Amino acid sequence: MAVPVYLYTGPEFGERNDAVNAIKAQMKKKFGSFDEYLYYATETSVATVVSMLQSESLFTPATCVVYKAAELVKKKEDIELLSSWINSVTPNAKNKEPRESSVLILVSDETSVDSKLSKLIPKENQKVFWVMFENRRVPWLRDLFKKNGYSIEEDACELILEMVENNTESLKAECSRFYTLFPQGSTITAENVDSVLTDTRGETPFTLFGAMTDSSQVPQKRFENSLSILQKIMLSKDGSSVALIAGLDFCFRKLMTYHEIGGTSMDEFSLKKNGFTTKAMQSQYKAASRMWTMGQTMAILSLLSTTDMNIRSSSRALEKNYLELMIYSIVIKKGGSVSTYQEWE
Repeated sequence: MAVPVYLYTGPEFGERNDAVNAIKAQMKKKFGSFDEYLYYATETSVATVVSMLQSESLFTPATCVVYKAAELVKKKEDIELLSSWINSVTPNAKNKEPRESSVLILVSDETSVDSKLSKLIPKENQKVFWVMFENRRVPWLRDLFKKNGYSIEEDACELILEMVENNTESLKAECSRFYTLFPQGSTITAENVDSVLTDTRGETPFTLFGAMTDSSQVPQKRFENSLSILQKIMLSKDGSSVALIAGLDFCFRKLMTYHEIGGTSMDEFSLKKNGFTTKAMQSQYKAASRMWTMGQTMAILSLLSTTDMNIRSSSRALEKNYLELMIYSIVIKKGGSVSTYQEWE
């Protein structure tokens, strides 16, 4: 009988999500149906998660909880609470038939979590999902296009890898655009890639982060460009302050990692091993590390969390104000508090 708790970490979102979905598929096969819950450690306490795992539904026979940002679970009382629940579902001499209908999947974009937490979880239920090494990326893209009835030139592959975040989920999503624009049997060229990905890509939290880190611009201009991108994101049909802040949180946590590993003194190969896989990404985070110190990056992460909570607890009318003030604090004040707000002319 397996212990129903898993720890999946690492920046390869596509394969990591596949692993989570595989567990859900096993639950569906075993129980027929189950309740699914998705929580983030930034906004939902461990106590709430454990309460959901311990509750029994009158209508469904099982429960699956995915708990993201697990690297934030460090408090002694949280570790003890999880330890108590895990012990209750672990088979042993005294607990021969533990409840196995509640499953907890801890997820983190980082490559590790607090050691006290990881020790609670069986090694066979833990896995780090690393981004693809450089020698795997082009063959993987070629196989992806081949499976969908296309071929692709090598320079087109390289261009895609420069323009798209290096994880299989993002790559699959972006490459799916070509399947609707070109007939099967087509060979995708670099010109096709430049046209499709440049013309059809909307603004995202990642392009907003790019504007914030554009070292060729003075802070005032970066602030103006960032506000322009913010407006486009919020006016788009998929615009969401929650998703926007989550995306920026991911970028600044990655910047924190860059600081922690001493990225500016690392060679290209070492950076790739730590998730900074393309030259463009390495250049961007090098520039970002010069704009914000480690302490300022920590302050920005706190600011993002505070802004998220403020938006959730206030009226919709104040959402734009909170987001603009957040960007002003990040770009102009380097994460510092804002006592006065000034419109730039």
